[in-house]
Amino acid sequence: MDSIEILERLIAFPTVSHESNLTLIDFVQELLSQRGIACELVHDRDKRKANLFATIGPADRPGVMLSGHTDVVPVDGQKWTVPPFEMTNREGRLYGRGAADMKGFIAGALAAALRAAEMTLHAPLHLALSYDEEIGCIGVRSLIDILELSPVRPHLCIVGEPTGMEVATGHKGKTAARCTCIGREGHSAQAPLAVNAIHMGCDFVGELRAEQERLAVHGARDDDYDIPYTTVHVGKMNGGVALNIVPNLCTLDFEIRNVAADDPHAIIDRLRVAAGKIADNAREVAPEAAIEVDVTNAYPGLDVPSTSNAVTFVKSLTGANSTIRVAFGTEGGLFNQRLAIPVVICGPGFMAQGHKPDEFVSIDQLRRCDRMLDALLDRLSNESGLTSL
Repeated sequence: MDSIEILERLIAFPTVSHESNLTLIDFVQELLSQRGIACELVHDRDKRKANLFATIGPADRPGVMLSGHTDVVPVDGQKWTVPPFEMTNREGRLYGRGAADMKGFIAGALAAALRAAEMTLHAPLHLALSYDEEIGCIGVRSLIDILELSPVRPHLCIVGEPTGMEVATGHKGKTAARCTCIGREGHSAQAPLAVNAIHMGCDFVGELRAEQERLAVHGARDDDYDIPYTTVHVGKMNGGVALNIVPNLCTLDFEIRNVAADDPHAIIDRLRVAAGKIADNAREVAPEAAIEVDVTNAYPGLDVPSTSNAVTFVKSLTGANSTIRVAFGTEGGLFNQRLAIPVVICGPGFMAQGHKPDEFVSIDQLRRCDRMLDALLDRLSNESGLTSL
């Protein structure tokens, strides 16, 4: 099977993050086993999802790992003109949910694995497929737990998120947090005698916006990004039961996307201090008033020097002369942080098509990915192919 045929099969599996990915994993395991490639599965607690890891070639030496996530975002509420879970080939584009983000790369990686099984490799090719990346890089962590115990770690990891086949050397880190505001309920006709938790939440939003302004003006900068500073964003706010009741509870979810030189923990600490001042004022009316700021999920950024051997190696596979940074997060930061291996992001398609109706990857992009992976296999089959790493 070539990459387009495999992509057609992968798109047909509706692996939205809140659903199981096991039918896709079973397909991949069967496809690889037909070529004698053994797979290791790492299931979640409920046995509804699994990561997959496979090695083609000698397992006693370091090689190159291709990483991709199998989950996709929902299609609910989107106006598709083609079936989202059925590949449509039209005018050089392959449509379907996940075509760009990122089943196109997985299809190319699986096609490369099948070719590799017929070759003599002097360094191995690894496949790492994960689940629940779209909701915070959750699933891959249990796979990394296993890889941390391995006596041999890869020389390099290529995360195939859509970069238009450009070589990306970094992305921002992400910290997701929840602010819980506790006030005192009361009749709205006597609102000043109560403490409005939504008002407390709005005051905290004001502190978030002040922090954003501080970061934009005085924070660290990385001009390789479109937005060269750390950002703070409120995504959800909930509170209140009825208009004539002063609400005693309000929650809001916010995130921090930090450049490498900014410490998200320090930002959270500053916000907790600001939250404490809001709560202190509220306690003048209601001693039980409080604000808690809790981190709900986080993953590190990625910051690989553009002059590193790993970047030079991947550029030689693609023919690229330059590098980029990407705005979206990936599992690359976790691989880099916990396994201490260099990570480069490079894959077919563009994130401008991801998460939208009529998502697609062009056939040209998929073929460029195939050529990059063919070049990688040539290196892995050459005794001196990885000496530059």
